Amino acid sequence: MFKDKRAPYALAMLQPEPMPGSFRHSGMPFEEIIQISVEEVAMLQRNGFDGYIIQNRNDAPVKQIANPETIAYMSVLGYVLKEKFPNMIQGILVNWDGVASLAVADAIGADFIRVEHLYTGVEVGYAGLLEAQCVDICNLKKKLGSKVPVFADVQEIHYEQIGRKEISAAAWDTIQNAFADGLFLGGKNADESIEIIQKIRKKIGGNVPVFLGGGATGNNIARLLEYYDGVSVGSWVKNGNMKNPIDEEKAKIFIAEVEKAKKIRH
Repeated sequence: MFKDKRAPYALAMLQPEPMPGSFRHSGMPFEEIIQISVEEVAMLQRNGFDGYIIQNRNDAPVKQIANPETIAYMSVLGYVLKEKFPNMIQGILVNWDGVASLAVADAIGADFIRVEHLYTGVEVGYAGLLEAQCVDICNLKKKLGSKVPVFADVQEIHYEQIGRKEISAAAWDTIQNAFADGLFLGGKNADESIEIIQKIRKKIGGNVPVFLGGGATGNNIARLLEYYDGVSVGSWVKNGNMKNPIDEEKAKIFIAEVEKAKKIRH
């Protein structure tokens, strides 16, 4: 995966309505949540996206360990979407629990997991400390015999890292010592994101897939994908608010710029 002629890959963050049991759930039936998500993925497929990452972002606030009901509902939703859209790349991100993400992904046959908070290190966020899950994730992979690739964020920009390493050293550690299969990263703007990926490529080489994890817009993505293997876009195609549905017109603009990058790469 992530090595064929579709590169660079365009993924969208699929953030369903709040799940039953979450603080923000308003009583919407789970069947309706599924249907809204099906329609959104159908739109992504229609407009040329390679795939999507299911993230229960709208369940916030959450701590690091996912609730049992969250794991159950994410599994059912992911299974339905995988059945309906078998040719779309599917990633799983259960906030903020990488172990739960792997369990869901392995059960439903997803293509990879994204561990945003937290694969290595320690962070401070609104709900307290988040600690590295790399050992537990690796142990679960071994226990299940799972082949699901693990893509890890390196120093996610929205939280404060304790004992922050220089980012290329942190990326090397994530791959070499914590055995991630790929990376998500990015800077606060396009120039910083390019500077970061250039540093990291010198450190880890060119064989590890590296995705842009944030900051992508229709104005900068063609340039950024000269350096990154793919992107997961969220806020720009949601008109600046991750709680919004994906705006199809924004999605069309974004994918047109991705296609420009693909022509340059090939």
